[in-house]
Amino acid sequence: MASRRLLLLLLGYLGLLRYHKVTGIVIETDNKDVKAEEFKEAILSCKHKFSKEMSLRIEWKKIRSREVSFVYYNGDFTGDLKDRAEMLNTGIHIRNVTRKDSGTYRCEISAKSEHGARLGETTIVLTVLVPPTTPICEVPSSAMTGTVVELSCKENEGSPPSRYQWYKNGVALLEKTATGGARAANVTYSMNKKSGTLLFNTVTRNDTGEYFCEASNGIGLPQKCAVKRMQVDDLNVSGIIAAVVFVALVMALCGLGVFYAQKKGYFGRESSSQKKSNYQSTSEKDFKHTKSFVI
Repeated sequence: MASRRLLLLLLGYLGLLRYHKVTGIVIETDNKDVKAEEFKEAILSCKHKFSKEMSLRIEWKKIRSREVSFVYYNGDFTGDLKDRAEMLNTGIHIRNVTRKDSGTYRCEISAKSEHGARLGETTIVLTVLVPPTTPICEVPSSAMTGTVVELSCKENEGSPPSRYQWYKNGVALLEKTATGGARAANVTYSMNKKSGTLLFNTVTRNDTGEYFCEASNGIGLPQKCAVKRMQVDDLNVSGIIAAVVFVALVMALCGLGVFYAQKKGYFGRESSSQKKSNYQSTSEKDFKHTKSFVI
């Protein structure tokens, strides 16, 4: 595919070499920044002021970073536009545009006359507008006061990219200003409408509530995620103290039990019987050894 595109490009430039003289001409367009909603139509205009007697060569190309591909070549459309586009003089009318059509297009026109050849071009940026989809929201169901909590909201289909607004209990949250002030006096969070994050540096019990996020980009209707509740509770200090005291009592009772057993001699008696058994075993071995020596 790449070799075919390169061959087509070479053929186009070789055709110009037949002209004994090449000079620049001005190609104009009605709109260099075209915006069209998805599944509707778009017009890429490309105008010139040549006389009808001149022989024109018209080519359209699409530019993606370092890759250049033909859109209209040798009197016919190529690729995805083959069945969705038509020529309007030297411009292009695209039907049923999709998000894949977004990009930079270049119109190139060469004119041949008895005085030589002329070549000109113009570029047009096509942006296909796509409404946002339902965003994905991540809201923790519970949190402890004084901790750092982050809520996130994101959708990847909208074009241009969506901006995000967080709501608590159905009320839009204020965006904390850079200079602070009365508007942000009681705000315990920072909301980034571009990334969709809602950050609590030190969450409090007052931040308990039902949260949802709304994504919008000016195309179609805003979309919101399902409502999720976040419960913020204080650290249970009394419960922690009670647990520590309980563990300490258990350890103390175990220690007292061991001390009582040692005092009653339970561990000592077991040791004496074990020593007696070891002594008898050793005496029998010595006796057998002595008897064998006498014989």
